[in-house]
Amino acid sequence: MYKSFKDMPIWQNAMSSAEKIFKYTENLPKKEDYGFTSQIRRSALSISANIAEAYGRKHTSDKINFYYMSRGSLAETQSHLEYGKRVGYISVEAAEEIDRLLNALYNDINKVINALKGSHE
Repeated sequence: MYKSFKDMPIWQNAMSSAEKIFKYTENLPKKEDYGFTSQIRRSALSISANIAEAYGRKHTSDKINFYYMSRGSLAETQSHLEYGKRVGYISVEAAEEIDRLLNALYNDINKVINALKGSHE
């Protein structure tokens, strides 16, 4: 058992993805500060936030729900990432790097959900 959500590799990977997205969106046009930049940063940060919230929940069904929300935020982030790539805000290379991390994280979240479901039955 982890002493803190910060010790969890899944949370660490989610936070790392959010940091990379922050880095790759740092120099976007100012006109996007309250649009695209804010949207992708918020959805990316929501991935790790929901994992942390799942950690803090007592009941397994609550934990599972927060992992589902984390997975939803991840999919939202991937959609924003695709848009950013298509309009030239994020390079193809950077988008592919982040997308690989997010795909691995998606699979890890699914593993946690399935493990929790198995322990809940």
